Amino acid sequence: MTQSSSAELLAEAEGLKRSFEAASAKRLSKLLAVLSRRRFTDAGELHRYHELLLYCRAFPQNPDLLSQCEELLGDFAELAQRWKRSGGDPALFDQPEASGVAGTSFTAIFSYHAALRLARLEPERLRLDWDAWEPTDRVAETWRWLFPLVEEDTLVEPHIPYKDWLLAAAGSQERALACLLERLDSLPVPEKQKAGLYAALELPLRWELGDSRLSRTLMRGPLEEAFFHEGPLIPRTGVSLERELTSPPMELEPLSAEAGEAFLNMALAASAVRQRELHGFTYGDPRSVVRARLGRGVDAYLCGAPAGNRLPLRAYHAGMLVKNGVPIGYVETLSLCDRMDVGFNLYYTFREGETAWLFARLLGLLHQALGATCFVIDPYQIGRGNEEAIESGAFWFYRKLGFRPVLPEVVRVLEREECRMLKKPGYRSRPAALRKLAAGPLVYETGAGNRGAWDRFHVRNIGLAAQRLSPLEAVAEVSRALGIQAGPHGEYASLAQVLALIPSLKDWSAEEKAALVEVIRAKMGPDESLYVRRTQQHARLREALQQLGSG
Repeated sequence: MTQSSSAELLAEAEGLKRSFEAASAKRLSKLLAVLSRRRFTDAGELHRYHELLLYCRAFPQNPDLLSQCEELLGDFAELAQRWKRSGGDPALFDQPEASGVAGTSFTAIFSYHAALRLARLEPERLRLDWDAWEPTDRVAETWRWLFPLVEEDTLVEPHIPYKDWLLAAAGSQERALACLLERLDSLPVPEKQKAGLYAALELPLRWELGDSRLSRTLMRGPLEEAFFHEGPLIPRTGVSLERELTSPPMELEPLSAEAGEAFLNMALAASAVRQRELHGFTYGDPRSVVRARLGRGVDAYLCGAPAGNRLPLRAYHAGMLVKNGVPIGYVETLSLCDRMDVGFNLYYTFREGETAWLFARLLGLLHQALGATCFVIDPYQIGRGNEEAIESGAFWFYRKLGFRPVLPEVVRVLEREECRMLKKPGYRSRPAALRKLAAGPLVYETGAGNRGAWDRFHVRNIGLAAQRLSPLEAVAEVSRALGIQAGPHGEYASLAQVLALIPSLKDWSAEEKAALVEVIRAKMGPDESLYVRRTQQHARLREALQQLGSG
């Protein structure tokens, strides 16, 4: 075995990670031990070894394998550093598909609030990538807010040395990021303005991960009891969305504000190390976080956004899946009445592990927690402008679970493709066909009622129509119709611009108007899930929104 190449050992181990016989687990353990002593020369092989360990840590076959993988992952930062010192090229680990590994580093641009929180969590590891940053004249406006007398330079001189001003204030390149964030944070202006000033800088940040507990190598959520895969994984053919959507309710455990903050820090970092950001993890409300046990070692966390960081009409929620303590994927949802747009992503490492079952259980949770009965997959998720989804055949993942297209031209392509599949077993759609199939959304409805009611809906239709009235006019008109007094507050003003589009609003019954006032209050309240429920209970509002969005 020791005479085999690293590539051969990796290939054999990767083949065994989904085998559940005792002999296979024993062999896999031996292969991992041998690989841990290898001197890797190829970055791709080192990355494959890391992903293998992380997969086996999340999907262990027995307690010994879990402990072995945890120990080897704990040593990975040192292994990566030795590999780099021996001449290994770290360029791969600067790419989103491989970044975030302990012992490596990468450069990325984050939003102001993400950078602020990451700098507080990793003050010794996160720095401005000084050499990679080439400031443009867009920086001048931000510099005017941060550095006294800078107008003496920016308003009249050519070729402004923006870095010199920052260096003079910070004292060193190492302090540059902290100096910028401290000065921005102390400005007496709204948070959104601070975020805009920071965004204009386009700062590349270098994250030297070392042995950080926020690396995807070592990141762990709470684990009360591990689950061991002693038998085969659940295949897609063993999954029924309708069964999951009608299964007994799961227990939803609200987390304390402190535990919710800890979750959001983990979720933000899990995205950031993969060079991504989710609105819900950057701006999530720690008081809104709930946890549900999906089974088979999987915990799902859901959170909402606080007032001031919400969407004007739809309710936003984000969630993360954690298996045996390892973050394995996330979800974003946008809810209006019983309709929910769902964005689901399992991280590359774990896509061989019960993806269909995880998705089905997640939809069951969303149905329970938020009352959604119509689930919509955006075309991007299945390949429109997303080559990764084309390569993976994402359309068929959803289609085989029961989702249906709504555009007639997509239905025609689907009929041809499914006919070919019947005639030619093993037939796979070509990329050109997959791109046509990704031209429109996919929909799944539970139950028989209202099938097709949301097929033509797009929230953008409402937004475009709402441009006809100013916020002040909309607030005045809706307030008169409902017999209420309300100022042009942000959340109310935005919602009023939608409600003002309903031509019959003033003629609604007193009961319907009173219920609509409760909808408005819920939108501005502490928990948007109540807003979603109230919109579901208001039949006339639901019908009006469907008509406005389907025009």
